[in-house]
Amino acid sequence: MCVSMGPAEFSGTILYCGRRLHPEHGWIEVFGYQNTAVNLASGPNAMLLHLPARSVGSRQFLPAGRAESVLQDMVDAVSAVPAGRAMSWMGAGEPGGVEVFHHDIYTVVLAENASRVAAALDRVEPSRRPTLNQALFDFYTEAFPEHAVALCCFDNAEAAAAKPLLLWYQPLADDRLVLPAIDCHTGDVPDLDAVVPTDHWVLFASDEADEEWGEPVTYRGRIRRELRAFLPPRVMGRYFHEPLPNGDFAIGHEDLLRGDLDRIERLSPEPRR
Repeated sequence: MCVSMGPAEFSGTILYCGRRLHPEHGWIEVFGYQNTAVNLASGPNAMLLHLPARSVGSRQFLPAGRAESVLQDMVDAVSAVPAGRAMSWMGAGEPGGVEVFHHDIYTVVLAENASRVAAALDRVEPSRRPTLNQALFDFYTEAFPEHAVALCCFDNAEAAAAKPLLLWYQPLADDRLVLPAIDCHTGDVPDLDAVVPTDHWVLFASDEADEEWGEPVTYRGRIRRELRAFLPPRVMGRYFHEPLPNGDFAIGHEDLLRGDLDRIERLSPEPRR
């Protein structure tokens, strides 16, 4: 999973989406992402994430601090669960400002619409500023007009040193949980008709589930109280290591509450006209 601004290799991807009743923010979704990156571009690179969020600000990015293993701890909780089966392919049923900020190894360009990202690239320091491919941002503007986007820029030396990327938001859909997973590692526009390899742990959680649902997570190390309020006590998940149609991962919330992970699907945006 991941769309990169230049040639790169990504492996060992962990994707997490959890519905959480937060003591301050109420019902939210928490998104987590981590992988091993190898930058094959001659200069800086970046990964582009489309977020199924009503709006996202820099304060909604959660610093992992010393809790570098939180996503791996979730994987450890479900690692005895059988790998996922082949899944079905389905279609997906005013732009805001732009923030540029530092988060872990990344300089993040965060916008409420992909059309705003390119004009903000000159605010990224040259050592992390990727080469612009306007066609890529045009694709996201058309395919995901309601999604916020995060362009996470990094340099060659930092490519493999990222901590988990964690953030929270109000989701676009209440009836399903969606994880951005469109794949293209060349810097080009993703081919939505392609079949792509996967190496993904896909993890979900919900505070609406009962106490016996899923698998309990034992978090290692010292986790700040502020971060713990965003982390799930129990998770469900599957590992996928097979060719699949290009697209996001999604599951209906009711299917998740029933523990029916066979209902995980690959979700595609509507074809461009």
